[in-house]
Amino acid sequence: MTTVTGAWSRAEMTAFLEAETVPIRVACRTPAGGLWMLSLWYRYRDGRFEMATSASADVVRYLRADDGVAFEVSVNDPPYCGVRGAGTATITPDEDKALLTDLFERYLGGTDNELATKLLREDREEVRIALDPTKLYTWDYGDRMADVAGGQS
Repeated sequence: MTTVTGAWSRAEMTAFLEAETVPIRVACRTPAGGLWMLSLWYRYRDGRFEMATSASADVVRYLRADDGVAFEVSVNDPPYCGVRGAGTATITPDEDKALLTDLFERYLGGTDNELATKLLREDREEVRIALDPTKLYTWDYGDRMADVAGGQS
């Protein structure tokens, strides 16, 4: 089991990751050795992050060449808090776009929108990116930003 360090317990981290609906920010390497960062919708289940994207997305090619990633899930408003870490990514088909459909439910409350109509087209090939963390670090600036209104810690 991956060790969780930082401000939160494993249970607190899991509750945050299951409730928070900001995208996960994922960093990887390009085949030429450059750095690449992108944001994706995710769900966190059984210690693993799951994301969906088009099979033709650049990141799919990058992750097939080098499966090492760094990532962060953090709130956008103060007081800031979140989870960051590193791990490995595995790419598999998203059969029947089941994961993507679940992500539409999680982030937009359903598939009754133009974006879902476009992305769930039968002719569009979708993949699942499973990110297995090897390191997890949590942080919470709630105490040092206690006088700052905005987000939650």
